[in-house]
Amino acid sequence: MNPNKRVSLFLWGGGVLVALGLASGPGCASGPKVVLYPESKAFYEQARLVMTGEEQKIFNHLPDPEARKEFIRDFWDKRDPDPDTEANEFRDEFYRRIDYANKHFKEGRPGWKTDRGRIYIYMGPPDKFEEFFSHGDEEVRGSIIWWVYYNYELGIEFADETGTGEYRIRRYEGNFFEAMEIVKLGQTAPGNEVFRKRYVDFKLAYDAPSRSLVVTLPANTLSFKDEDGRLKATLAFEFFLYQAEGEWKNKFKGEQTLALTEEELIGRKVLTFAFPVELAAGAYYCDVVIRGEAGASGKIRKIFEIKVR
Repeated sequence: MNPNKRVSLFLWGGGVLVALGLASGPGCASGPKVVLYPESKAFYEQARLVMTGEEQKIFNHLPDPEARKEFIRDFWDKRDPDPDTEANEFRDEFYRRIDYANKHFKEGRPGWKTDRGRIYIYMGPPDKFEEFFSHGDEEVRGSIIWWVYYNYELGIEFADETGTGEYRIRRYEGNFFEAMEIVKLGQTAPGNEVFRKRYVDFKLAYDAPSRSLVVTLPANTLSFKDEDGRLKATLAFEFFLYQAEGEWKNKFKGEQTLALTEEELIGRKVLTFAFPVELAAGAYYCDVVIRGEAGASGKIRKIFEIKVR
C-alpha cells in the first residue's frame, strides 16, 4: 500500500469505511432492520465501532429483545481476554476509551465520532506521538500529527487541513486493514503463548457426509509443549452458529488435544479438528473462538459464512 495514499475514515452503518476508491464491503452493513429497545439501541450505537460486518448483519436480523440481549452477552464474552475472571477487560477498556475520546477529541461533535477518537478507541494511546506545526505542506493550514503503534507496525497521519482544529486521517504506513481486523475480533492481547502469530487465518468448512464442522489451522502457527518426548497442545473451541436469515442459533464448546512426535509435526502443513453437528440445508454464519487450555494466554477468532446443501 502506498503510504502517501490519501485516506478518510468515516462511521457509516457502524463499520470502518476507508475511502481508497474501493467499493463498500461487508463491514459497511445497512442500519438496523428492526426497532431497537433502549438497551439494544445504546449498545449498537457505540459497539458497532468494533463489530464485524457479519455481526452487524446478524444483529440486524435478530427477531426480538431476548435474542438481542443474548447477542450482547455473547458479543462481549467472545472478546473477553480472560474469561476465568469476573471482569471483562475488553468491554471495560472499550468504554473507558470512549470516555477519554469524548473528553480529549472534541471537534464540534462527540469525540468518539472523530477520526482521532475512533483510532484511539480501536488501538488505545499511541506508542509514539509527534506533532508538526511547521511542515511546509501548503494543503494543511493547521498542524500535522503522527501516531505510531509498534505492536501493529502501523503509523497514522492526522492533518488539520482547515486550521479549525478538526483532524482527519490523510495517510498511514503499515497494514491498516489487518490492524482493524485484529481489533474487531478482540485479538488485542500482547501476550500469546498458544499461537505464534497474533492473527491466524484459519479455515472452517462443513463436511456433510460426516455431519461435522472441520477447522483447519496452519501447523506453523501453533506452539507446543514437550511432554515425555511428544509435542502436545490442547485447544478449547467455541462455536456460535447463526442462521443467515432467521431466528435459529446454536452454540457449543469442544476441547481437543494434539500429541505428536517431532517427525509427525514436521510432516504436516495443516492441523484439522472435527466437531459433530447436525445442520439442515441453508446459509449460516459461524463465529469460531479458539483458546489455549486453562492458564495459557492467547486466542484467535474468525467469522465464516457457510452454506449447507
